[in-house]
Amino acid sequence: MENLRKYGNEPFNVAVIHGGPGAPGGMAPVARELSQICGVLEPLQTANSIEGQILELKDILENNAESPVILIGHSWGVWLSYIFAAQYPQLIKKLILVGSGSFEEKYLSTMKTNRTSRLTEEENLRVEVLIRLLNDPNNENKKEVLSEFGKLMSKADSFAPICLENEVLDFQPDVFQNCMNEVTYLRKSKKLLEIGSKIKCPVIAIHGEYDSHTFEGVEKPLSKVLKDFQFILLKDCGHYPWNELYAKDKFYEILYQELSSK
Repeated sequence: MENLRKYGNEPFNVAVIHGGPGAPGGMAPVARELSQICGVLEPLQTANSIEGQILELKDILENNAESPVILIGHSWGVWLSYIFAAQYPQLIKKLILVGSGSFEEKYLSTMKTNRTSRLTEEENLRVEVLIRLLNDPNNENKKEVLSEFGKLMSKADSFAPICLENEVLDFQPDVFQNCMNEVTYLRKSKKLLEIGSKIKCPVIAIHGEYDSHTFEGVEKPLSKVLKDFQFILLKDCGHYPWNELYAKDKFYEILYQELSSK
Protein backbone atom coordinates (compact mmCIF):
# COMPACT_ATOMS: atom_id res chain seq x y z
CA MET A 1 0.00 0.00 0.00
CA GLU A 2 1.36 3.42 -0.97
CA ASN A 3 1.35 5.94 1.83
CA LEU A 4 -0.17 8.90 -0.01
CA ARG A 5 -3.09 9.68 -2.31
CA LYS A 6 -3.62 13.05 -3.99
CA TYR A 7 -6.92 14.67 -4.98
CA GLY A 8 -7.45 17.71 -7.15
CA ASN A 9 -4.70 19.94 -8.46
CA GLU A 10 -1.66 21.66 -7.05
CA PRO A 11 -0.98 23.42 -4.82
CA PHE A 12 -1.74 20.86 -2.12
CA ASN A 13 -2.34 22.90 1.01
CA VAL A 14 -4.90 20.69 2.76
CA ALA A 15 -4.34 17.21 4.21
CA VAL A 16 -6.94 14.85 5.68
CA ILE A 17 -5.69 12.58 8.49
CA HIS A 18 -7.55 9.29 8.92
CA GLY A 19 -8.70 7.59 12.08
CA GLY A 20 -8.14 4.19 13.56
CA PRO A 21 -5.29 4.15 14.25
CA GLY A 22 -4.59 1.49 11.66
CA ALA A 23 -7.56 2.26 9.39
CA PRO A 24 -6.09 4.09 6.35
CA GLY A 25 -8.48 5.26 3.65
CA GLY A 26 -11.37 6.27 5.86
CA MET A 27 -11.12 9.97 4.97
CA ALA A 28 -11.29 9.41 1.20
CA PRO A 29 -14.89 10.73 0.89
CA VAL A 30 -13.87 14.01 2.53
CA ALA A 31 -10.76 14.33 0.36
CA ARG A 32 -12.79 13.79 -2.82
CA GLU A 33 -15.39 16.35 -1.83
CA LEU A 34 -12.89 19.04 -0.89
CA SER A 35 -10.80 18.45 -4.01
CA GLN A 36 -13.50 20.37 -5.91
CA ILE A 37 -12.11 23.58 -4.44
CA CYS A 38 -8.48 22.80 -3.54
CA GLY A 39 -5.68 20.25 -3.76
CA VAL A 40 -5.94 17.65 -0.99
CA LEU A 41 -3.42 15.13 0.34
CA GLU A 42 -4.54 11.91 2.01
CA PRO A 43 -1.60 10.43 3.94
CA LEU A 44 -2.03 6.74 4.73
CA GLN A 45 -0.21 6.13 8.01
CA THR A 46 1.75 2.90 8.31
CA ALA A 47 4.12 3.36 11.28
CA ASN A 48 3.15 1.58 14.51
CA SER A 49 4.11 4.38 16.89
CA ILE A 50 3.02 7.98 17.36
CA GLU A 51 6.50 9.31 16.67
CA GLY A 52 6.76 7.11 13.58
CA GLN A 53 3.48 8.48 12.24
CA ILE A 54 4.57 12.03 13.05
CA LEU A 55 7.73 11.56 11.00
CA GLU A 56 5.76 9.94 8.15
CA LEU A 57 3.44 12.92 8.05
CA LYS A 58 6.31 15.40 8.20
CA ASP A 59 8.01 13.74 5.24
CA ILE A 60 4.79 13.73 3.20
CA LEU A 61 4.01 17.38 3.88
CA GLU A 62 7.54 18.61 3.27
CA ASN A 63 7.76 16.76 -0.05
CA ASN A 64 4.24 17.22 -1.41
CA ALA A 65 2.45 20.15 0.21
CA GLU A 66 2.63 23.90 -0.01
CA SER A 67 3.19 24.79 3.63
CA PRO A 68 1.76 25.90 5.90
CA VAL A 69 -1.17 23.53 5.46
CA ILE A 70 -4.59 22.95 6.95
CA LEU A 71 -4.83 19.57 8.67
CA ILE A 72 -8.27 17.97 8.94
CA GLY A 73 -8.00 15.09 11.39
CA HIS A 74 -10.72 12.58 12.21
CA SER A 75 -10.91 10.46 15.39
CA TRP A 76 -7.38 9.10 15.95
CA GLY A 77 -6.30 11.56 13.27
CA VAL A 78 -7.33 14.38 15.60
CA TRP A 79 -4.73 13.40 18.17
CA LEU A 80 -2.06 12.83 15.53
CA SER A 81 -2.74 16.23 13.93
CA TYR A 82 -2.82 17.91 17.35
CA ILE A 83 0.54 16.43 18.39
CA PHE A 84 2.02 17.20 14.98
CA ALA A 85 0.95 20.85 15.11
CA ALA A 86 2.60 21.20 18.52
CA GLN A 87 5.88 19.74 17.25
CA TYR A 88 5.99 21.46 13.86
CA PRO A 89 3.99 24.70 14.16
CA GLN A 90 5.75 26.21 11.13
CA LEU A 91 4.12 23.60 8.87
CA ILE A 92 0.52 24.09 10.03
CA LYS A 93 -1.81 27.00 9.28
CA LYS A 94 -5.00 25.66 10.84
CA LEU A 95 -6.28 22.53 12.59
CA ILE A 96 -9.76 21.15 12.01
CA LEU A 97 -10.54 18.36 14.47
CA VAL A 98 -13.48 16.09 13.60
CA GLY A 99 -15.02 13.52 15.94
CA SER A 100 -12.23 13.54 18.48
CA GLY A 101 -11.85 11.15 21.35
CA SER A 102 -11.82 12.68 24.82
CA PHE A 103 -8.71 14.51 25.92
CA GLU A 104 -9.17 13.56 29.57
CA GLU A 105 -9.63 10.09 31.02
CA LYS A 106 -12.59 11.04 33.20
CA TYR A 107 -14.90 11.16 30.17
CA LEU A 108 -14.25 7.56 29.08
CA SER A 109 -16.98 6.04 31.22
CA THR A 110 -19.60 8.12 29.39
CA MET A 111 -18.31 6.90 26.02
CA LYS A 112 -18.46 3.27 27.17
CA THR A 113 -21.98 3.72 28.54
CA ASN A 114 -23.13 5.33 25.29
CA ARG A 115 -21.77 2.49 23.18
CA THR A 116 -23.13 -0.25 25.42
CA SER A 117 -26.62 1.27 25.42
CA ARG A 118 -26.72 1.46 21.61
CA LEU A 119 -25.77 -2.15 20.95
CA THR A 120 -27.80 -5.27 21.62
CA GLU A 121 -26.87 -7.68 24.40
CA GLU A 122 -25.53 -10.09 21.78
CA GLU A 123 -23.45 -7.35 20.16
CA ASN A 124 -22.00 -6.27 23.49
CA LEU A 125 -20.96 -9.84 24.24
CA ARG A 126 -19.36 -10.03 20.81
CA VAL A 127 -17.41 -6.81 21.50
CA GLU A 128 -15.94 -8.44 24.62
CA VAL A 129 -14.88 -11.47 22.57
CA LEU A 130 -13.32 -9.28 19.89
CA ILE A 131 -11.30 -7.32 22.44
CA ARG A 132 -9.95 -10.56 23.88
CA LEU A 133 -9.02 -11.75 20.39
CA LEU A 134 -7.25 -8.49 19.62
CA ASN A 135 -5.18 -8.90 22.77
CA ASP A 136 -4.38 -12.55 22.08
CA PRO A 137 -0.78 -12.74 20.77
CA ASN A 138 -1.53 -16.15 19.20
CA ASN A 139 -4.45 -14.92 17.15
CA GLU A 140 -3.51 -14.82 13.46
CA ASN A 141 -6.78 -13.27 12.25
CA LYS A 142 -6.51 -9.87 13.90
CA LYS A 143 -7.29 -7.96 10.70
CA GLU A 144 -10.69 -9.61 10.49
CA VAL A 145 -11.23 -9.05 14.21
CA LEU A 146 -10.37 -5.35 13.97
CA SER A 147 -12.65 -4.98 10.95
CA GLU A 148 -15.59 -6.53 12.80
CA PHE A 149 -14.84 -4.49 15.91
CA GLY A 150 -14.80 -1.33 13.80
CA LYS A 151 -18.20 -2.12 12.28
CA LEU A 152 -19.79 -2.56 15.70
CA MET A 153 -18.24 0.68 16.98
CA SER A 154 -19.43 2.48 13.85
CA LYS A 155 -22.96 1.26 14.48
CA ALA A 156 -22.85 2.55 18.06
CA ASP A 157 -21.31 5.86 16.99
CA SER A 158 -23.64 6.71 14.08
CA PHE A 159 -26.99 8.53 14.22
CA ALA A 160 -28.42 8.20 10.69
CA PRO A 161 -25.68 6.78 8.48
CA ILE A 162 -26.04 7.25 4.72
CA CYS A 163 -23.86 4.27 3.89
CA LEU A 164 -22.92 1.28 6.05
CA GLU A 165 -19.67 0.59 4.20
CA ASN A 166 -16.39 2.40 4.82
CA GLU A 167 -13.44 2.97 2.54
CA VAL A 168 -10.71 1.63 4.80
CA LEU A 169 -8.03 0.04 2.62
CA ASP A 170 -6.34 -2.23 5.12
CA PHE A 171 -6.89 -2.80 8.83
CA GLN A 172 -3.59 -2.72 10.75
CA PRO A 173 -4.03 -4.37 14.18
CA ASP A 174 -0.45 -3.81 15.35
CA VAL A 175 -0.67 -0.13 14.49
CA PHE A 176 -4.01 0.10 16.29
CA GLN A 177 -2.82 -1.53 19.48
CA ASN A 178 0.58 0.14 19.75
CA CYS A 179 -0.60 3.65 18.99
CA MET A 180 -3.65 3.36 21.24
CA ASN A 181 -1.46 2.15 24.10
CA GLU A 182 0.78 5.18 23.64
CA VAL A 183 -2.00 7.74 23.46
CA THR A 184 -3.81 6.11 26.39
CA TYR A 185 -0.69 6.72 28.50
CA LEU A 186 -0.44 10.32 27.28
CA ARG A 187 -4.06 10.98 28.18
CA LYS A 188 -3.88 9.28 31.58
CA SER A 189 -0.72 11.20 32.50
CA LYS A 190 -2.36 14.47 31.32
CA LYS A 191 0.53 14.99 28.89
CA LEU A 192 -1.85 14.83 25.92
CA LEU A 193 -3.70 17.94 27.05
CA GLU A 194 -0.48 19.75 28.01
CA ILE A 195 0.80 19.37 24.45
CA GLY A 196 -1.90 21.81 23.33
CA SER A 197 -0.10 24.74 24.95
CA LYS A 198 2.49 24.52 22.15
CA ILE A 199 -0.04 24.86 19.34
CA LYS A 200 0.06 28.29 17.74
CA CYS A 201 -2.47 28.04 14.91
CA PRO A 202 -6.27 28.42 15.03
CA VAL A 203 -8.10 25.21 16.00
CA ILE A 204 -11.69 24.33 15.08
CA ALA A 205 -13.31 21.23 16.60
CA ILE A 206 -16.39 19.77 14.89
CA HIS A 207 -18.29 17.16 16.89
CA GLY A 208 -21.51 15.23 16.44
CA GLU A 209 -23.94 15.52 19.35
CA TYR A 210 -24.69 11.78 19.06
CA ASP A 211 -21.03 10.74 18.88
CA SER A 212 -20.30 8.20 21.63
CA HIS A 213 -17.19 10.24 22.42
CA THR A 214 -18.86 12.89 24.53
CA PHE A 215 -18.37 16.42 23.23
CA GLU A 216 -17.64 17.71 26.74
CA GLY A 217 -14.45 15.62 26.69
CA VAL A 218 -13.26 17.68 23.74
CA GLU A 219 -14.70 21.14 24.25
CA LYS A 220 -13.94 21.63 27.94
CA PRO A 221 -10.32 20.38 28.03
CA LEU A 222 -9.22 22.06 24.80
CA SER A 223 -10.76 25.41 25.73
CA LYS A 224 -8.35 25.45 28.69
CA VAL A 225 -5.12 25.04 26.71
CA LEU A 226 -5.64 26.35 23.17
CA LYS A 227 -5.18 30.05 22.51
CA ASP A 228 -7.41 30.24 19.41
CA PHE A 229 -10.16 27.63 19.72
CA GLN A 230 -13.65 27.27 18.29
CA PHE A 231 -16.04 24.40 19.00
CA ILE A 232 -18.94 23.46 16.72
CA LEU A 233 -21.56 20.90 17.76
CA LEU A 234 -23.63 19.24 15.02
CA LYS A 235 -27.14 18.07 15.91
CA ASP A 236 -28.39 14.65 14.78
CA CYS A 237 -24.83 13.64 13.98
CA GLY A 238 -22.55 10.83 15.06
CA HIS A 239 -18.85 10.12 14.71
CA TYR A 240 -18.66 10.40 10.90
CA PRO A 241 -20.32 13.71 9.91
CA TRP A 242 -19.75 13.22 6.17
CA ASN A 243 -21.79 10.01 6.39
CA GLU A 244 -24.70 11.42 8.38
CA LEU A 245 -28.01 12.07 6.61
CA TYR A 246 -28.97 15.14 8.63
CA ALA A 247 -25.52 16.65 9.20
CA LYS A 248 -23.52 16.04 6.03
CA ASP A 249 -24.45 19.29 4.28
CA LYS A 250 -23.78 21.41 7.38
CA PHE A 251 -20.47 19.64 7.92
CA TYR A 252 -19.22 20.43 4.42
CA GLU A 253 -20.58 23.97 4.67
CA ILE A 254 -18.34 24.48 7.71
CA LEU A 255 -15.33 22.95 5.98
CA TYR A 256 -15.80 25.08 2.86
CA GLN A 257 -16.04 28.18 5.02
CA GLU A 258 -12.87 27.30 6.95
CA LEU A 259 -10.93 26.50 3.78
CA SER A 260 -12.04 29.67 2.02
CA SER A 261 -10.87 31.75 4.98
CA LYS A 262 -7.50 30.01 5.08
